[in-house]
Amino acid sequence: MQGRYVPDGTHNEQPFYDKFVIHTSAKHLYSPQAQYFSTAMTARKLPSLNALRAFEVSARHQSFTLAAEELNVTQGAVSHQVKALEEELGVKLFERLHNRLRLTESGLVYLETISDAFDRIESGTMDLHRQRDNQSLVISTSPNFAAKWLVPRLGQFSARYPEPQLRLDLEQHRVNFISEEIDLAIRYGDGPWAGLHCIRLGREFLLPVCSPLLGRMTTAIELAQQTLLHVHDRRTWADWFEARGLPRALAERGIVFNQESAAVDAAANAQGIALARASLAVNDLMQDRLLIPLPHLLPLAQSYWLVYPELHHATPGVVAFRHWLLEAFEADQLFWQKQPGIMWPQMA
Repeated sequence: MQGRYVPDGTHNEQPFYDKFVIHTSAKHLYSPQAQYFSTAMTARKLPSLNALRAFEVSARHQSFTLAAEELNVTQGAVSHQVKALEEELGVKLFERLHNRLRLTESGLVYLETISDAFDRIESGTMDLHRQRDNQSLVISTSPNFAAKWLVPRLGQFSARYPEPQLRLDLEQHRVNFISEEIDLAIRYGDGPWAGLHCIRLGREFLLPVCSPLLGRMTTAIELAQQTLLHVHDRRTWADWFEARGLPRALAERGIVFNQESAAVDAAANAQGIALARASLAVNDLMQDRLLIPLPHLLPLAQSYWLVYPELHHATPGVVAFRHWLLEAFEADQLFWQKQPGIMWPQMA
């Protein structure tokens, strides 16, 4: 079992499986003669679930420190839980090496059992969520992508697939698909991520965009004389100028935003020139609210990805959204190929 997803932000969610406790077996639950609260029922002899979580995550990462980061607790707390579990079981689960952990033979056997139990809890929980609201489709993505790519096109999806009731969850942090009841996510990052079905949606580039009122330009020096719109800091524009063989100091002017969508909107309103990710600018370019003053691209290593748990792969809402999303990104690629002066490479 792999760690719970994803890419945009900090990993600070609580793992999902501390919220579920199995009280009885399936046979007892469905037997007509079941006595749910019978005092004669023998209590399960289980170790602490917190200790089991600490063991499973530590084994996955081979590190108490990385396990503590995933569980959002201290390294000492994880080490204490695992030690207590070893004492309760009467066996050594890990060999403590200089800079990592190594499972003992007993630890390997126990990990297989514990991982299977957590996988079954996860699978059963997902089934319950799907049964509860089979017609809903909950999509997690960043506010920037939602504002500039997804929201303007949602009507197209709903017209083609009217049944799923959409809910957008706009967050920067890594989502927990179970506890946050998320069906799928669109995230920007390196990818792919273990334990998830990941589809890269296309290559990403930065390119200058501005209002048609500013018009096209012939040189980067001419562009540098305009108001530059920055995101977070001025390094990205400096990289763009450097790639053109010009001084990085040309990027020292202009307005700094903390959201890329705001910078793109400012550009569309003739407030200056933004250096935008292609996917965040393409809709405004298609609608002629933006133009490309100079067709000079700056390639990016990261991309947008569609991600979801493997168990969601065949659910009707996910199938429909995946099909529509991939078609939409293919249409975007055709748009770029038609832009004069832009060499838009095929996705590797």
